[in-house]
Amino acid sequence: MKHRIYLDHAATTPVDKRVVKAMLPFFSGTFGNASSLHSFGTEAREAIEKSREQVAKVINAKPEEIIFTGGGTESDNIALQGVMKAGKSKGLVTTAIEHHAILYTAEHLQKEGFDVKFLPVSGKGIVELDAVEKAIGKETALVSVMHANNEIGTIQPIGEIGKLCKEREILFHTDAVQTVGKEKIDVEKMNIDLLSASGHKFYGPKGIGFLYKRNGVEIEPIFFGGGHEKGLRPGTENTAAIVGMAEALKIAVKEMQEENSRERRLRNRLIEGCFGIEDSWLNGAKEPRLACNAALGFDFVEGESMVLMLSDKGIAASTGSACSSKSLEPSHVLRAIGLPHVKCHGSLRFTLGRSTSAKGIEFVLKALPPIVERLRKISPLHKGVDISNFEHDVEERHSH
Repeated sequence: MKHRIYLDHAATTPVDKRVVKAMLPFFSGTFGNASSLHSFGTEAREAIEKSREQVAKVINAKPEEIIFTGGGTESDNIALQGVMKAGKSKGLVTTAIEHHAILYTAEHLQKEGFDVKFLPVSGKGIVELDAVEKAIGKETALVSVMHANNEIGTIQPIGEIGKLCKEREILFHTDAVQTVGKEKIDVEKMNIDLLSASGHKFYGPKGIGFLYKRNGVEIEPIFFGGGHEKGLRPGTENTAAIVGMAEALKIAVKEMQEENSRERRLRNRLIEGCFGIEDSWLNGAKEPRLACNAALGFDFVEGESMVLMLSDKGIAASTGSACSSKSLEPSHVLRAIGLPHVKCHGSLRFTLGRSTSAKGIEFVLKALPPIVERLRKISPLHKGVDISNFEHDVEERHSH
């Protein structure tokens, strides 16, 4: 395969070579257990605490407010389950477009008797502040709204929501997996009480993440063991991964402004080029949107087919969230923004990164139109079909 163009950075990113270099000493050299009292353990502990300071600095938190976890999903679970089970209030407010790590956890809490409200969003994928305010009640303990959506890239008004929650004396959590290392975050200015992040989204290793927990926020542990990470994430710390994530975040923040500007230019070129294909559209708001995200839709074709045919050309893209990419169900995010069932299946998500070049984008824009044309020729949803009737038929069959 001559071309290898990776445009699925929202799913995962390659580990930066500088990060690998920083991690290497902790696999076989400084390999001690950070809980051990001898010098081997002390060396590991010092590396972990230095990393904690680096991570805290990036989001304007205190080092003791950073808890290292196994990733974003784990951080989300600790935050939601931990806060709800620790408090007397039983109300949780979240949105209909959250990552499944939040949605499924919220549904689990609902089954356990908690009062969970799933807020709708606008057609552009924005959570309205008025909707949040109306949903908050006397029993609300926590509001959880993602910083930016993993499928459509829309950035939410986190600062405004955080301010509202602070005024109501309600805890505020944000799943910032897609924004840490890509957008400026200040937990103090944005009134964030809890924040989830994952290292492999910003060129760090997989299997490591962190949870920011503001001092004073009470959390009931959902894991039990040796008491590591303030008893909230027991288990021997993965020193190499922790060091790698901290290094990756330091690099990402340092290069953020320049890289975002570069990616935004390439993204806009990609979107404009795809609009040259008839019956295409952009999912979510044009702005505010992650600089790396181009979430597109095409009538009369299946997203999965486009992904497979692009892959044959050496181009990696997706139809949406990597965590549910094998599901035949339409994206809950696209349904939430009001996209008809049949149009949801024509979605295609390109997410750019450091390896993305102008040459690569032009190759995609050359490869994609013939793919769409070929698929439309064999599609039962060609222009001669009334999509509105098909939509009704699909809904009927889906409901049964």
